[in-house]
Amino acid sequence: MFGFTHSNSTNAIDLLKRDHREVEELFDQYEKAKDDADEASKRELATRICAALSVHAQVEEEIFYPAMRRRGEEARELVDEAAVEHQSMKDIIGRLESAPPDDPLYDAGVKVLREYVKHHVKEEENELFPEAKSAGLDLDALGLTMAKRKQELESSRTTSRVASRKRSAKKR
Repeated sequence: MFGFTHSNSTNAIDLLKRDHREVEELFDQYEKAKDDADEASKRELATRICAALSVHAQVEEEIFYPAMRRRGEEARELVDEAAVEHQSMKDIIGRLESAPPDDPLYDAGVKVLREYVKHHVKEEENELFPEAKSAGLDLDALGLTMAKRKQELESSRTTSRVASRKRSAKKR
């Protein structure tokens, strides 16, 4: 799924940029489908968007951001701002995950989430990533650690979804 589709690079910045492009594609799919799609299709796309963003944010917060924080005041300030942006996105994700797709504000929630993500991506790619490149980090080693953690998180989410479906099926 997310991570190794278009390139085998495990450079941390390449991995994060690839995630950015892939979630943008999911947002594009949602935008194209939102008016004509049934509720289940909208829910499925929104769920994929939320899952991708949640995993991406967790990997950044656990691995990439701590590495950057150790690189000086400017890097710390950029990471602090990114962390606040993550929290805002998590709030919207939580609302989307608990709302039914026929909620009158559902599409607006996805749109606002997309706008937050677009802003966040622009700042990361134009400010934080150049700082990371000049900070002397071993971006390949960092990327390997991030890719491994991402795979663990995606696997865990898949296992949780399967268990949830089985519980729902038993209730019927």
